[in-house]
Amino acid sequence: MRVIKKPKDGEFPPYANMYIRLLPDDGQLLKHLKDNFAVTKKLMTSLSEDQLLSRYAENKWTIKEVLVHIIDDERIYAYRALRFARNDQTELPGFEQDDFARYSGANERSLASILEEYEAVRHSTITLFNGLPDEAFLREGMANGNKATVRALAYHIAGHELHHLNIIKEKYLK
Repeated sequence: MRVIKKPKDGEFPPYANMYIRLLPDDGQLLKHLKDNFAVTKKLMTSLSEDQLLSRYAENKWTIKEVLVHIIDDERIYAYRALRFARNDQTELPGFEQDDFARYSGANERSLASILEEYEAVRHSTITLFNGLPDEAFLREGMANGNKATVRALAYHIAGHELHHLNIIKEKYLK
């Protein structure tokens, strides 16, 4: 798979560092996206329905809601990356993640249907990044008042997933 170098400070808003720092500096982003999906799927299929519907605290998302949140976030960040890669200078809006989770219907879905969607989105994301010309990864744009490069958005996607997997392991499955 192609090498996509890790973004440097200044290519992403400060909050994104919490995600980007979770990934190694080996340029193997597409491999990490593929491998991390496999790890996520294996973990999720090992859980009971009660665990998938559990919350670690009042007003926190269920594991199913977390999974659909990861999918939603990936779709949005991949869309932003596409727009920036095509040098679209239109500032893009943000999104309210709590509203997305509230209206996702995740808890009424089967795990199989969530994982099917997750896999399709992940495949699409990997295909998008694999098909971009090298110079596109350094193009930048604005979303929700924050500047980011295409490669920073790509690393955000992978790191965001790892961030939530860590939360699931630390808070839901202790």
